[in-house]
Amino acid sequence: MHVQEWLDTVPAVAVYAVVALVIGVESLGIPLPGEIVLVSAALLSSQHSGINPVVLGACASLGAVIGDSIGYAIGRKGGRPLLAWLGDRFPKHFSEGHVATAERSFEKWGMWAVFFGRFIALLRIFAGPLAGVLRMPYWKFLTANLLGGVIWAGGTTAVVYYVGIVAEDWLKRFSYFGLAAAVLVGAASMLMVRRRAQKMSAEKNEPEPVSAAD
Repeated sequence: MHVQEWLDTVPAVAVYAVVALVIGVESLGIPLPGEIVLVSAALLSSQHSGINPVVLGACASLGAVIGDSIGYAIGRKGGRPLLAWLGDRFPKHFSEGHVATAERSFEKWGMWAVFFGRFIALLRIFAGPLAGVLRMPYWKFLTANLLGGVIWAGGTTAVVYYVGIVAEDWLKRFSYFGLAAAVLVGAASMLMVRRRAQKMSAEKNEPEPVSAAD
């Protein structure tokens, strides 16, 4: 999809808005590549493109929390018919099997399913709407939503940004080492060729031995 290349063509403000919007829409139950967009933007911020990683993490967190909250409200109002409707529209993501798996996770973990769901692609789409459908108390949902959204969005941004900085620095050092190695190999090769040429020239100029008969 070349997400990073596309993000690199728009202003920083637009990058913040796109990240918040995509993550928000994904969080309210529409399958979009929120994690891919966030990782691409965070990597872009490590390349000195004018994108502030702190602002990026804040926008991603805001999109995650607001999107999940809207998804909760929609799920609480729509109930089970909403899941059936989503299953018809997005059978790959909202199949009966996926819904049943997510529901078992909620029954087992309660509010922590919302927290940990933020770190799992499938549950990230389900968390908000399903919490509303299952009538989870809002204060529990909001607590897990805030913790999960901020830690996932902020943590992902920080890790990818740091990895990008380290990788860039390592590649620069590697290029310097590679250049130095190339110069050394080239110089050594020239010395070997020169020495070989001198040896061949000396052998050619040596007088031929005179036989006893002569």
